[in-house]
Amino acid sequence: METSSKAKQKRSQRDYSMAFKLQVIAEVEKGELSYKQAQRKYGIQGRSTVLVWLRKHSILDWSAHKWKHPSTMSIEKTPEQKIKELEVLLAKEKEKVHVLNVAIDIADELFKTEIRKKYLPKQSKKPKHP
Repeated sequence: METSSKAKQKRSQRDYSMAFKLQVIAEVEKGELSYKQAQRKYGIQGRSTVLVWLRKHSILDWSAHKWKHPSTMSIEKTPEQKIKELEVLLAKEKEKVHVLNVAIDIADELFKTEIRKKYLPKQSKKPKHP
C-alpha cells in the first residue's frame, strides 16, 4: 500500500485510514514487524499509536504490552521469567494477607471479638466408654 519513498515520511493523525491501520496490524500479527518497527517503517509519530490500534482492532491479546500470540503461548518461560512471575504473585498474595489481617483486627476491635483462634481448645480428658 505504501511506497518506500512515502513509507519514511512522517504522517499526521488524520492520515490513518482504517485500511492503513489494518495493514499495519496484519504485518505485526504475522510477525513481519514488531509494533515499534511498524512505527518506524511507516513514520508513525505517536509512541503508543500502533499498540492502541492493536488493542482495539487485533484478534490477539495486546494488553499490558505483552503479545500473547496463540502460537507462542505454549513456549516455555526461562527460569528467570518464572522466578520473576512468582515473585510478583507472592508480593500480591502478601498484600492480600496484610489487608485481610488488618480487616480482622478492625473487626475484632469494633465488635469486641476474637476472630482468630489464638490457641487450640484443650481436649477433655474424659475416658472413653469402658
